Amino acid sequence: MAETLASMRRPKRGRPPRPRESDFVTGEELEDDEEEGYAEAERLAPQRAKRKREASAAAAAAAEDLTLIDIVKHNGRLISHAVKRLVEDYESDPKSVIFQILTMLFEACGARHDIAAKDLDMADVDDIVFKLVDLSKNGLVEDNYNSKRKDLKNFKENLVSFWDTLVLECQNGPLFDDILLQKIKDYVIALSCTPPRVYRQVASLIGLQLVTSFISVAKTLSAQRETTQRQLNAEKKKQSDGPAVESLNKRLSVTHENITYLEELMRKIFSGLFMHRYRDVDPDIRMSCIKSLGIWVVSYPSLFLQDIYLKYLGWTLNDKNAGVRRTSILALQSLYDVDANIPSLGLFTERFYSRMIQLADDIDISVAVSAIGLIKQLLRHQLLSDDDLGPLYDLLIDEPPMIRRAIGELVYDHLIAQNIKTSSGARDVENESSEVHIGRMLQILREFSDDPVLSSYVIDDIWDDMKAMKDWKCIISMLLDETPLYELTDMDGTNLVRMLRASARKAVGEKIVPATDNKKLSYTKSQKEILENSKSEITNALMKRYPQLLRKYIPDRAKISPLIDMMMLLKLEMYSLKRQEQNFKAAIDCIVDAFFKHGDKDTLRSCIKAIAFCCNKCQADLLDYAENKLKNLEDELVLKVKTAIKEVEAGDDEYSLLVNLKRLHELQLSKPVKNDGLFEDMYRILSHLREMDNEVKSFLLINMYLEVAWSLHAIGVENPSETSIDGLLSKQSSLFEQLYYFLVVLPTCQKEGRSTTVLSCRVCIITAEMWCLFKKSKYSSTRLESLGYLPQLDVVQKFWKLAEQQLNISDETEDEDANEEYIEDTNRDAVMIAAAKLLLADTVSKDYLGPEIVSHYVSHGASTTEIIKHLITVLKKNENIDIAALFFEALRRAYERYMAHVHDGENQNLIGKCYSECQDLANRLAGNYVGAARNKNKSEILKIIQCGIPYAFADPPKQLSFLEAALMPFVSKLASSDIPDILTDVQKRAQEMNMNEDPSAWRPYFTFVEHLREKHAKNEVLHEEKEEKPVKRRGRPRKVRDEPPARNLFDGNNSSDEESASGSDQRGHGGDDDDDDDDAFDQPLINTFRPSASKLRSLKVSQQGSQKKAPMASGSSG
Repeated sequence: MAETLASMRRPKRGRPPRPRESDFVTGEELEDDEEEGYAEAERLAPQRAKRKREASAAAAAAAEDLTLIDIVKHNGRLISHAVKRLVEDYESDPKSVIFQILTMLFEACGARHDIAAKDLDMADVDDIVFKLVDLSKNGLVEDNYNSKRKDLKNFKENLVSFWDTLVLECQNGPLFDDILLQKIKDYVIALSCTPPRVYRQVASLIGLQLVTSFISVAKTLSAQRETTQRQLNAEKKKQSDGPAVESLNKRLSVTHENITYLEELMRKIFSGLFMHRYRDVDPDIRMSCIKSLGIWVVSYPSLFLQDIYLKYLGWTLNDKNAGVRRTSILALQSLYDVDANIPSLGLFTERFYSRMIQLADDIDISVAVSAIGLIKQLLRHQLLSDDDLGPLYDLLIDEPPMIRRAIGELVYDHLIAQNIKTSSGARDVENESSEVHIGRMLQILREFSDDPVLSSYVIDDIWDDMKAMKDWKCIISMLLDETPLYELTDMDGTNLVRMLRASARKAVGEKIVPATDNKKLSYTKSQKEILENSKSEITNALMKRYPQLLRKYIPDRAKISPLIDMMMLLKLEMYSLKRQEQNFKAAIDCIVDAFFKHGDKDTLRSCIKAIAFCCNKCQADLLDYAENKLKNLEDELVLKVKTAIKEVEAGDDEYSLLVNLKRLHELQLSKPVKNDGLFEDMYRILSHLREMDNEVKSFLLINMYLEVAWSLHAIGVENPSETSIDGLLSKQSSLFEQLYYFLVVLPTCQKEGRSTTVLSCRVCIITAEMWCLFKKSKYSSTRLESLGYLPQLDVVQKFWKLAEQQLNISDETEDEDANEEYIEDTNRDAVMIAAAKLLLADTVSKDYLGPEIVSHYVSHGASTTEIIKHLITVLKKNENIDIAALFFEALRRAYERYMAHVHDGENQNLIGKCYSECQDLANRLAGNYVGAARNKNKSEILKIIQCGIPYAFADPPKQLSFLEAALMPFVSKLASSDIPDILTDVQKRAQEMNMNEDPSAWRPYFTFVEHLREKHAKNEVLHEEKEEKPVKRRGRPRKVRDEPPARNLFDGNNSSDEESASGSDQRGHGGDDDDDDDDAFDQPLINTFRPSASKLRSLKVSQQGSQKKAPMASGSSG
């Protein structure tokens, strides 16, 4: 130890070692070294300078050998040398320099001219330009501007650099001689107004850059003028006269004259070039004009920050091209970003602010996002009122995430952080507490309390910006009423719980709103670490407080389900690491209590998922505790169901049985439930008590089905026991008995209402699932062959009769039931999916059910249409299916429904609707034969027509309307060469019939014959064209808004030329696409929520802080 300590001590200081003679350098040696160093430096320095001079000379020599256009095209690095040479030569031979520059201008435009120097000097500008235009008409133009050649990739950049360098080099000489720049200006303006697009493109680029370069020189001169003025003022204080004062006055005057001269050049280029080209037919030219104007206004406000210039930025907000609209918005953003500009923008803002707000809902997403950013700037400067923001809040639930995110930033900035600029500066937002921001967020969420889906959208939009939403401890404290600053109402508490769950899910990487791309989320290693840290933070914050939250809100149905969901976001291993096992057990106990205190779907499902999550993720003692709790819950639930069945049989109320059947249903969706005789008890009560509530019957049936499905899953396929097979056969027989009873009774049931609909849907879906589960071909030649089942045709017909009744439920009734529990499992779409599944699984004969389903293709809304569309797509891939026979039978059955209404003499509206549906069905089915499919599947089209004509003439003239309603769309898909045989057949069938007896009944015949003749007369030949697909407009569906009249504030030149985009074309949100409405089923799901969001229009937040998984069972159960 002592040795170790000693080794760590610093050694004692001793005498320095005696220097050796060799260590000393004598004075003479030092002088010799210095002389050698100086000599080396003197030798190296000239070499460096020499190399620089040689490089400069080489560049100058290269510039001498190349023309200006070659330098601009291929040698941008030589531009500076070339311009310096031009400026030097200008003093001795100005005409030659002007000729070189103008020649480069013409060649940059691509004109292969032979104009001599003397011609250029003597001729008028218009004459030269006309010659250049003639060259374009004769094709003697090379388009360098739009060329894709690799050697010209820097052409535009070099061209801009040349003119900028030229102006800057001339600022101490030729710039102000009133010859060089005037000549260049005249040609640039003239070329910018010519018909050849490339001329206008190049000239516009040069002209706009000239103004930008003039501004750079003018700003330098302005700074010199200010300096000179200060010097003059100081000198005058010393002496009023004298050579110094006179010199300063002269310098000030010259500087002022030069600035005035440059500003006059800018005005002339603006009026001669910009005022015509900002509405050019080429959107790229319009964009460059607006982009340049934005730069000019910001960099030189003393001239351009005026309404006579600003109005062009406002007008182009209505441009038909999205890129131009976005460029205008970006220019305005840079303008409003400068606080000093705001006072001068009052009139402009007043005129165009409504258009800026409309652009937030532009068809182009990038334009809309940019416009929202602009509106945010206006709000910061308090240039908009809250009343103006009404339409924007609808966009919080818009489909494109970019739009929602941008609006979320705006809402946070304006309503939550209240980040506004005042005369004293911006507010201090960073020091505001999380509770204040959460309070303001709750005020917003009050508008969505009735719709949790919309609340999730709003939270998702604002989450990235709002740090307070990730302050878990603050949210928990507010929920436990530990903070006196903000008192929660019941509605606020519900919204805060929803916000806690949604924010936590976002923090751990889950989606809280449906994704538009359906891509699986993938994260990098660092992102995964961030998500794990977030999960740890949430667990730390909730670990001790979670049982308190559950106990407090366990009676509240709206709050308890989101709180229970929080369990699945925690890192359960941390309970053991931090010795918090008691808190975990307390939380599990609360969840089990909630399961037996509530009967709604959301709470029950949350409880089961949370306990199952604990059973999967916990370890050691905590795992044993969770598994025991789940087993006890299962035993207690079975006992409750059995007790409730006995009570109902004894005459007691059915409510307890209904609630416990719901609990059993949710439990059986995730795991099999071990019970003794429970299936037999449910069968007994269902058989004996036929007058029970329909909802109770539906849950008895679904629980019996789940028991059968789990029993089948438990049987070993290779070595099943006879006892288990017999037991399952008994259960199968019992369930089919009950289902077939309801298939007979329900179609004639007089009792209407939601409960009858639910029972009918459940019976249809469970019947279809049972037929698929026990499909005969599935078990043939196996030890489970006795379980195979094939329904008889009469049973299938009864099934479809009941299913068809559910399809005919009105949209209004479905809308009224939209918020009912299990609506997604018991609506007409679920019934149609179940029926389609029978066809696809080849469970029943397609000859009957297939045509019946297809005959309803267009009768029951967009979602049902989409289901049948996918069914037809799959069936067409099956070679064993006769598609022509399927389509004809579907048409015949749809037509027979129409004829039944005609025979019954029902109201004309219903008859007309059925006839229209028959026509729409024919058009939809004929739409399968487009493009190359017309030739490929011509035999199918002919078969449909050949089957349809005899049917139409079966009892003439009663069914002749079938020709017009069902066959005409298919005739349109045939070539002219196929028409004569059909025409002959039709006319032959009508030859010996008396058409004068009932002329109106024969009208469809004559219409059909006339259509055949017209088709034959066209002599059409079918080509192997590609299948045409509907062209969808990019962007988002437009909203129809009232457009303000354009250009009525400022006076301006409204003239237009043939190369200009018309003013009317520039107005509106649109691009070049048509405004056709999309089909209803093409609309995003979120659009169905849009009407609910209209209440946001009245949203105002005070500008003060707040005060205060059964296998094969999912198909039937969701």
